[in-house]
Amino acid sequence: MELTRREALKLGLLGSAVLLLPLERTARAQLKEASRIPESKLPKPFQVPFSVPPVLRPVRRDATTDYYQVSMRQSRVQILPGFGKTTIFGYNGIAPGPTIKARGGRDTVVRQINRLPSRVVVGELGYEPTTSVHLHGSDSRPQYDGYAEDVSSPGEFKDYRYPNDQDARTMWYHDHAIHHTAENAYMGLAAQYHLHTEQELSLPIPHGRYDVPLIIKDAIFARDGSLIYDDEGHSTLMGDVILVNGRPWPTMKVERRKYRFLLLNASVSRGYRLVLSDSEEMTVIGTDAGLMPRPQPVGSLKLGMAERYEVIIDFSRYKVGQKVVLRNRDLKNNVDFDSTRRIMQFEVVSEATSEANNEIPGVLNPGNHPYNPMRLQESQATGTFKVDLVRRKGQWTINGKTWDRERIDERCDLNQIEVWEITNNSGGWFHPLHIHLVDFKILDRNGRPPYPYERGPKDTVYVGEGEEVRVIARFGPHNGRYMIHCHNLVHEDHDMMTQFEVGEGGLDPVTTAPPKPISEATPL
Repeated sequence: MELTRREALKLGLLGSAVLLLPLERTARAQLKEASRIPESKLPKPFQVPFSVPPVLRPVRRDATTDYYQVSMRQSRVQILPGFGKTTIFGYNGIAPGPTIKARGGRDTVVRQINRLPSRVVVGELGYEPTTSVHLHGSDSRPQYDGYAEDVSSPGEFKDYRYPNDQDARTMWYHDHAIHHTAENAYMGLAAQYHLHTEQELSLPIPHGRYDVPLIIKDAIFARDGSLIYDDEGHSTLMGDVILVNGRPWPTMKVERRKYRFLLLNASVSRGYRLVLSDSEEMTVIGTDAGLMPRPQPVGSLKLGMAERYEVIIDFSRYKVGQKVVLRNRDLKNNVDFDSTRRIMQFEVVSEATSEANNEIPGVLNPGNHPYNPMRLQESQATGTFKVDLVRRKGQWTINGKTWDRERIDERCDLNQIEVWEITNNSGGWFHPLHIHLVDFKILDRNGRPPYPYERGPKDTVYVGEGEEVRVIARFGPHNGRYMIHCHNLVHEDHDMMTQFEVGEGGLDPVTTAPPKPISEATPL
């Protein structure tokens, strides 16, 4: 029996754990026993070559704007060697989708066309794959921010406009449709978006082919190669296969020089604690919202869902022929498998063919942008907002309440500086909290300084079990309503989400620029 979430809501089933959960548990048990690949039968790691998603080319440019077109499609691709093909959703039919490279000072318009089937079945529920595209990390206007209820149905398109007026950073575009973000993203609707500026490009850090995206995600596969969606009673989804740029445990061939890796955790629910197998240091030079003020050498790096870090690994310390593994250590609130303790392998295959841009400067970002939060001081704040992440009566909530489009939890003036106090009282879970629109600075974690790798501008913060994290931000540059939510996408879909409003008179995020039928599309 197929039952959509909306149909279940109408019947009152999702509000009744007694009625719904036994059905889910039975379905999950049957899936695991009959379909899931046993861990002992999974492909051996490091057998497939590393690959990088293609760069999307604009369909047109004018004096101020670059125009792109992307189609969301269902396709069948080979992911696991030795098993059947896997059905995915992909931007342009690939997962991860193509990378968009934007330049500061030039607008971007991306036409997103929903060409997905009119109905799909993921897990136990069938649903219409409506989509909403969020450019995560962009200070987009409300109508282009990927608001959860601003959805496009199959057969519709929407043109998203992005200002590219921030510091250089690694962003990503991903699905954000109300109640189906987890399924859509799990099926493959995610990709990176790189914003480059003159200041960042002038630094002697690795660029070009030495500046490499690493999109990490976990998944569960059936014996026929298909994806299994099992969110454990709407709590978490923990796969036993690690994919990097869509490939299971790949091997990347590198030269003896520095590489810059643009890390993104695109998993639905899994966090990572990354280390190198020889315990050598990595150098973090960038966080979610751009380059750090100064580089930070670290021995390990905790990576929550949706967090991005720019990390330099120096392979000149290895000899040609040596191999080093990017490992994943145990992390509280994860479900760890032997197969999830390794991410990928690097194999040093040659001397450096270029020594250009092979440095790590002592100063990376002077913080001159008016919305760079790193110069903000707590004394500048004129408001405080408390964000309590809590599970109440089986529901994922923010401040004890679930998503309501009419509910606004915080109102602030345009350009007001506020401190937000975020606490995790949910018990047994960690929550990566994402605040749309703004970049923030972490003031402290449990009364202590943030981790070294967190000492840069952020838009998502890992809030561990029982932790309190305080952040500071300047709220702008646009008026309007924006979302706050947990980036465990299962929690988000089950309504651990609310919104804040900046200033007055902001445009409505749903009605201002609604999607249109494909039949009404005119050339970009």
